[in-house]
Amino acid sequence: MTTRSTADSNLRDITDVPVLDVWGETVQARVIAGNNASLALVELAPNAIVPEHRHVQEQLGLCIRGSITFTIDGERRTLGPGGTWRITSNLLHDGVAGPDGATVVDIFSPLRSDWDALPRSAPRQPRWPEPGDTEG
Repeated sequence: MTTRSTADSNLRDITDVPVLDVWGETVQARVIAGNNASLALVELAPNAIVPEHRHVQEQLGLCIRGSITFTIDGERRTLGPGGTWRITSNLLHDGVAGPDGATVVDIFSPLRSDWDALPRSAPRQPRWPEPGDTEG
């Protein structure tokens, strides 16, 4: 059996993934990139704002903690754990985290290579999973 360096490994713990400042310290992501898609664990601070924007990547997401209010192509809805979204290519969308913030999982295809240039924050424990949620 071969063990690769953490950055090159196909098997990683989310706590080992660098933190990207997507919209400053209020919206941060840890990204795992494949050949054709990016998986992002995104943490939004309480009441964090994701300004209206669009991108070529399709985006599929799942709220796993807290709540987020999305507006996608004029449709608005507040989603809690288990809530999902689908944002097709170049569709205008924005979001606002709830009063307790939110943790979401997003999948982007093709890759979010534009995020490669984003600033990195100091390593820290993610808000999810909480200590004790996972075993070895």
